Amino acid sequence: MNELPSAFASQPGNKQASLEDSIWWTEAVRGQKPDRADAKLFLRVSGCPFVRVFFLAQANFAPHFFDNGLGSTNGNMALFSLPEDTPVGSHVYTLNGTDPEGDPVSYHISFDPSSRSFFSVDPSFGNITLVEELDREVAEKVVILVTDANDEAPRFIQEPYIVQIPEDTPAGSSIFKVHAVDKDTGSGGSVTYFLQNMQSTKFAVDHHSGVLRLRAGTTLDYEKARAHFVTVVAKDGGGRLRGADVVFSATTMVTVNVEDVQDTAPVFVGIPYYGYVYEDTVPGSEVLTVVAMDGDRGKPNRILYSLMNGSDEAFEINETSGAISVTQSPAQLRREVYELHVQVTEVSSAGSPAAQAMVPVTIRIVDLNNHPPTFYGESGPQNRFELSMYEHPPQGEILRGLKITVNDSDQGANAKFNLRLVGPGGIFRVVPQTVLNEAQVTIIVENSAAIDFEKFKVLTFKLLAIEVNTPEKFSSTADVVIQLLDTNDNVPKFTSHYYIARIPENAPGGSNVVAVTAVDPDTGPWGEVKYSIYGSGADLFLIHPSTGIIYTQPWASLDAEATARFNFYVKAEDMEGRYSLAEVFVTLLDVNDHYPQFGKRIQEKTMVLGSPVKIEATDQDAEEPNNLVDYSITRSEPANVFDIDAHTGEIRLKNSIRSLDALHNITPNGDYTWSLEVQAKDRGSPSFSTTALLKIDITDTEMMSRSPIDAFLMQTKDNPMKAVGVLAGIMAIIVAITVLISTATFWRNKKSNKVLPVRRVLRKRPSPAPRAVRIEWLKFSKTKAAAKFVLKEDPPNENCNNNSLGTPPPPRAPAPPPPPGMAPSSGTAPWTVPTVSGSLTPSQPQWSPKPKALGSPVQSALVSELRQKFEKKSVASKAYF
Repeated sequence: MNELPSAFASQPGNKQASLEDSIWWTEAVRGQKPDRADAKLFLRVSGCPFVRVFFLAQANFAPHFFDNGLGSTNGNMALFSLPEDTPVGSHVYTLNGTDPEGDPVSYHISFDPSSRSFFSVDPSFGNITLVEELDREVAEKVVILVTDANDEAPRFIQEPYIVQIPEDTPAGSSIFKVHAVDKDTGSGGSVTYFLQNMQSTKFAVDHHSGVLRLRAGTTLDYEKARAHFVTVVAKDGGGRLRGADVVFSATTMVTVNVEDVQDTAPVFVGIPYYGYVYEDTVPGSEVLTVVAMDGDRGKPNRILYSLMNGSDEAFEINETSGAISVTQSPAQLRREVYELHVQVTEVSSAGSPAAQAMVPVTIRIVDLNNHPPTFYGESGPQNRFELSMYEHPPQGEILRGLKITVNDSDQGANAKFNLRLVGPGGIFRVVPQTVLNEAQVTIIVENSAAIDFEKFKVLTFKLLAIEVNTPEKFSSTADVVIQLLDTNDNVPKFTSHYYIARIPENAPGGSNVVAVTAVDPDTGPWGEVKYSIYGSGADLFLIHPSTGIIYTQPWASLDAEATARFNFYVKAEDMEGRYSLAEVFVTLLDVNDHYPQFGKRIQEKTMVLGSPVKIEATDQDAEEPNNLVDYSITRSEPANVFDIDAHTGEIRLKNSIRSLDALHNITPNGDYTWSLEVQAKDRGSPSFSTTALLKIDITDTEMMSRSPIDAFLMQTKDNPMKAVGVLAGIMAIIVAITVLISTATFWRNKKSNKVLPVRRVLRKRPSPAPRAVRIEWLKFSKTKAAAKFVLKEDPPNENCNNNSLGTPPPPRAPAPPPPPGMAPSSGTAPWTVPTVSGSLTPSQPQWSPKPKALGSPVQSALVSELRQKFEKKSVASKAYF
């Protein structure tokens, strides 16, 4: 043990510090023995001399105390203070330290020889006990200490740090110690160590001692990493500086060089090993070389090679170079494949065998590859094969016209080669695709649609044979030329789906209309196209069967006014009946070939003063402007009386003529009838015109207001057909209403069955006239339709056509007797019953002497038909007499 320094102030490298009256410092010293280290703790208590506290550990590096800071009750007793009235025997502190190697530590305390022993320590647990009473007043001198501030950063000493360690260093071993000093005291002067990248390194550092060690569970490997670079951070405990808490740190790099040790077997390079002995190899020739090296690259050992088994004395190896040579002629070798085992042995520096390794070596006895594949035809070697075939052969068909053989005269692997076709892909495939020595070549159709004469007249391929497993990759080729023959495989196709043509309507017969074109890609007769037309609109047209020119029939007379548009179909057909269709649309261009036509050449019209009259002409041309008509007055007597609208044909009196008197003054004779010559002229080119003579009677509104009939006759005087049409319309409406009413009444009575014969009464007339016999029918009281008519016997000498206009009505039938028990009242109209025969008359007696005219013969016929149906229905019904 080193002795305690004689005075506190004489300690080199220490800096004074104070906390109340206590001061401390630590010093690690190396003891007398190389495997021990002492940690000295110097403690001063007021009134007490210096005390040295230390602990011992069995290690390569000195142990150290933990610095737990001011006020801690365990650690290194830094700035420890104790009241003087502390009772003797009190436990005042616990020393706490550790050894970087993890060895057990023991605690001790020593005092200055001139002072008393105030404390004792437990060597195992570090518990410090007060054993003598303290007295602060016994101090003989006063020490004034300046408190420290954390103004110094840690600083590594003895840099750079380079460590050499063997790769077989056990995990957890301490390998180096870094040391950093901080001139501050207290927590600011305590230094703690860290690694910058803890997760990515194989090392760890003790936070207090700075001892660097190999982490548990990790190993070093020279062959993987020959050096490691570790960054260590030294950090002080922090303190106050200029009113703020600061912490300083420093970093250093530790280079750990890994030393190689003999722990790896030899390693073969370039495995697996294959060698070949060819038919022309001479004995003693080198086949291949096996290469191995010591797995320990740092200090490699010498390598020796040897053959273990499998050679059958046909091969030998050079023990230093690893070259394997054949010792016999290839013709004498009994096997095709030799499996050798080569052993490599390390020889240490002392000359003794060390690690060994073994590797298999495969040597094949092969024929020399000196023959490429060759194609043969029926007459020997051949490199061009030709064939003619029709297009679109069936899928999978074999090209039997090709007789191809391929051969490789080598043996074994040298005679193995692949076959393939080079050219347009997907059309043919070759069988077989892999050949050993010799085979017949078969080419099969793969895509029939692609073998098209219209696309390719000639198909050219190259048949390629190339060796598979030889380094030379010998190959050869042969041309396969296929001449395609055409077939009728295409349909004639028109250049358009429809054709549109326009020709004038006055085109003569045989005029060309339009030319249609269809193309058939086939050659020869199959490509010839024949044209024809058909359809409802094709009657006036013909088509040339070869050229496709459509023209009109020689006798055709086209008329745009009759039919302006034609459409029909054209057919393009080849010699085998394959065809396609197109539609043709022909439009006739209108030609001005019609004169405007008036309804009558001489017309009479009545003009009401202030209203126009209209003259109209029509032009039968089909299109504008040929059918547009303009009107003009070419001659008028007297002149300057009328104006005509050129577009509508309306004729008006000039604006200056507003009364008949004014018109009378213009006319020398005072007549109200004028004659005009009106011209109608079309707008075609050339233009056609025609004229009409118009006689106009002029009247005024007073004459028109005499009666509606007069007005109507006056208005229709110039157009009698208008009057006939109006009268016909009125009569048609009357007939329709009558028919609807009669039909509805008849079907209603028929469905309800209300007209039923109940009783038939036969009476004799008092008069001697036998022809007046009547058969009366009884009816139910609900019958309404029959009560409106009375059937009477026709007079013998009168006109039987009761529907004739102007004939007097037939006499009424006598009233039937009243029912039993009921007397007819005076003034009651007699009620009638229908009889078997007679004319149909209304039951009401108040008839006009002249019947109203029926409007038309159609109306009379309908009424007669209804009468006959009613009489038949009445006769067919059952009756009681």
